Amino acid sequence: MKPVIAALGTFLFGLTIFEIVMRPSWAERGELGSIFLVMALAMALANWWLPRWARRNKTIRSTVAALGLTGFLIVVGGAVAVADRMFVSRHDLTLLLVVLAFGMVSAVVFAIAVSRTITSDLDVVADGASRVAGGAVDIRVTLERRDELGRLALAIDQMIRQLELAETQRQVDAEGRRHFFAAVGHDLRTPLASLRSAIEALEDGLVDEPARYLESMGHDVEALSRLVDDVFLLARIDTGQLQIVRTSVDLTELVDETIDLLRPLAENRGVTVRLITATRVIASGTDEALSRVMRNLIDNAIRHAPESSEVTVEVIGGSDVATVRVSDEGDGFSKEFIPAAFDRFTRGDTARARTSGGSGLGLAIARGYVAALGGEIWAEPGPGGKVGFRLPVGA
Repeated sequence: MKPVIAALGTFLFGLTIFEIVMRPSWAERGELGSIFLVMALAMALANWWLPRWARRNKTIRSTVAALGLTGFLIVVGGAVAVADRMFVSRHDLTLLLVVLAFGMVSAVVFAIAVSRTITSDLDVVADGASRVAGGAVDIRVTLERRDELGRLALAIDQMIRQLELAETQRQVDAEGRRHFFAAVGHDLRTPLASLRSAIEALEDGLVDEPARYLESMGHDVEALSRLVDDVFLLARIDTGQLQIVRTSVDLTELVDETIDLLRPLAENRGVTVRLITATRVIASGTDEALSRVMRNLIDNAIRHAPESSEVTVEVIGGSDVATVRVSDEGDGFSKEFIPAAFDRFTRGDTARARTSGGSGLGLAIARGYVAALGGEIWAEPGPGGKVGFRLPVGA
């Protein structure tokens, strides 16, 4: 249908131009109308057949040449028919045919020349796509063109960039998984080895104080339970399965309760924990999530604070956000470690033992909870450990 509509439109356009320019007689209208009609039918046939032939053709160069040649032949046929109806002499008609033949050859040459740049650029695109399919993501298909072929090359380059980013992320994730399993294995191995030794000692009757061994075994079981719970919690956070229904939480009171809960640990290490706040601060969150965040941050500060030092917890209210800052007098985070401070199983001191340094999941869990609550968490470089987070204020 589209070729017929295009041919009809061309036919009417030709007649309109002829009418405006020549002001023909009725006889001339009939003669030229029949010529235009034949040309329009030839164009409709070409429009129907050439696209089908082009899809089966193996080279764009021959397709472009065929398109140019077909269009030129239609024009030549019309010109010869008009010249014949004008009773042009044989000499003049021969001269016209020679000129048209030269034009036909020129059209074919031009078509081949234009198609050469198209095919060469298509070869560049095809080569780039083949290399990407083979796994190469460090290449770019760059064409200095503004047409559809240039936009295709630009789209391929954007695809390659995305693949490069995906490959980089895949390697990071793979390294993270290796580190994760190695860290889990290490943190599981120590209490399991302790449990195995205690059980063997009890079985062999080599224990003078069974109660002390049982107490130690209980501590190891608690450590294993905490580690497993933390790993499952992180898995829920990573997969988006952590369901949180936010309410208004008295952040000041929650921090005060957390300090009271951790005060025995602080006293055992000779550390004083102090709350600094000017007023009650209401934040948007949940008691469970914010309590876990505060326990992790304050516990981490107490473990890293030197003996006879102070840990401060500052709660600051604002019109839009509520901010909490936890500071200790220890060495703090190095600038190099800050980007990884909230990654799982990371410790500022890699030589720190499990019993003194925790599992390395506390800050990762805190980040997950804060992000789930729509907030932001950060660490600052030392001296002194400084960690803070902010949340939207509650009603």
